[in-house]
Amino acid sequence: QVHLVESGGGLVQPGDSLRLSCAASEHTFSDYAVGWFRQAPGKEREVVAAITRSGGSAYYIDSVKGRFFISRDNAKNTAYLQMNSLKPDDTALFYCAASRTSPGIYYTSPRNYEHWGQGTQVTVSS
Repeated sequence: QVHLVESGGGLVQPGDSLRLSCAASEHTFSDYAVGWFRQAPGKEREVVAAITRSGGSAYYIDSVKGRFFISRDNAKNTAYLQMNSLKPDDTALFYCAASRTSPGIYYTSPRNYEHWGQGTQVTVSS
């Protein structure tokens, strides 16, 4: 069982940056693809970004391309989501998720992830 803990959320102004972290308890973290998801009030949970086991390939939804960057440090069992040029529409509860996968694979559907963190709130407001 992988235990995931997110951190780094907060209240920021439009245009600011935040870096979210997702720390995993599993020492074989490198066997897992990671996804970052967000859920705003009244909306469905959506994928923001996803990354393969090695970090060699990543996916982003269109609305965050060029602003958000997903990465991972398998030696530290940690994944990151660097968020730049934040907008009020980015306000949501952000979750990281992990799924044991084959190399080169990531998932964009929450149904494919079996391990989830508790979430960290990101609020973008002036």
